[in-house]
Amino acid sequence: MNMLVDGEWQTDAYQTTNEDGAFERQTTSFRDRIEDEPDARFRPEADRYHLYVCRACPWAHRTLITRTLKGLEDTITVDYVDPYRGDDGWQFTPEKDGCTPDTVNGADYLREVYVEADPDMTGRVTVPVLWDKQEDTIVNNESAEIMRMLDTEFDDVAENDVDLYPEGYREEVDRLIEAIYEPINNGVYRTGFADSQAAYDEAVEELFDALDHWDSVLADQRYLAGDRLTEADVAMFTTLVRFDEVYHTIPTTLSKVSNSIQDTHPEKWRRIRDYEHLHPYLRDLYQTDGIADTVNMAHIVEHYASPGSPQLHTPNPEDIEMRLDEPHDRDRLPTVPLE
Repeated sequence: MNMLVDGEWQTDAYQTTNEDGAFERQTTSFRDRIEDEPDARFRPEADRYHLYVCRACPWAHRTLITRTLKGLEDTITVDYVDPYRGDDGWQFTPEKDGCTPDTVNGADYLREVYVEADPDMTGRVTVPVLWDKQEDTIVNNESAEIMRMLDTEFDDVAENDVDLYPEGYREEVDRLIEAIYEPINNGVYRTGFADSQAAYDEAVEELFDALDHWDSVLADQRYLAGDRLTEADVAMFTTLVRFDEVYHTIPTTLSKVSNSIQDTHPEKWRRIRDYEHLHPYLRDLYQTDGIADTVNMAHIVEHYASPGSPQLHTPNPEDIEMRLDEPHDRDRLPTVPLE
């Protein structure tokens, strides 16, 4: 795949899989933190920070949802790159529906923003990016950390009194985010990028075992942490909302992987809509105030149907959204109000 090397854009600069054919996700490059402390370099202030995101990306989507639920739309600005990612990486195409120009740095490609922050940058150019308009640099490009910062450090400038990482739940929320990351959030990529049979078998087995487990857990509780919406649900939602129409429809192996789970274990090869509790849970989250507005299914479908990601069929974004609007009956379960 493509990346920056010493500030220069290079194609085919790194491999996505290791010698065993298993997908390996590179670590992110910028890991500074915004903190509500008097001596902090990056402090939470209105109109100081800016998000660069792609609507198709589940990792960037986490930050958009958190921004919306907290009521930070007037505090943190945002630009949207094109869902199509070609050899030049993420691009700004304001003429395209749902996309914007780079309103902060005037870049044509997101890689230019990375080089602006670090002229000698070596690494992948990924979304989301949290930019500091005051210091003209990238604060952070790790989605879980950006989500946590937006959730916990901006209360004084947020419009909504929403806490997705509440006292008394924090240890459990951290455990849940870790528990769903490897088999589910990253598992769909471990499955899709696997180029050995062993790597594929391990990833796909863990993925569907985890989905089965959480379907069972959600039988008698509304959210992953029990009775209230947390960051863990945001992290789960962005994978589940994409699952049926892109992760499940894209052939989950490269050509050298011959035995797919569809053939060997057809009873496990299920869509989210086939689960008794996961699908109502997904619809419940989608219908939570503000979340549906962060979902752009047309961008999601376009991104994953790009060359190199052939799909078994072409989903209809409008049909998907209609299914997500169906009643869910999850509000019968014990719930702590969001606000």
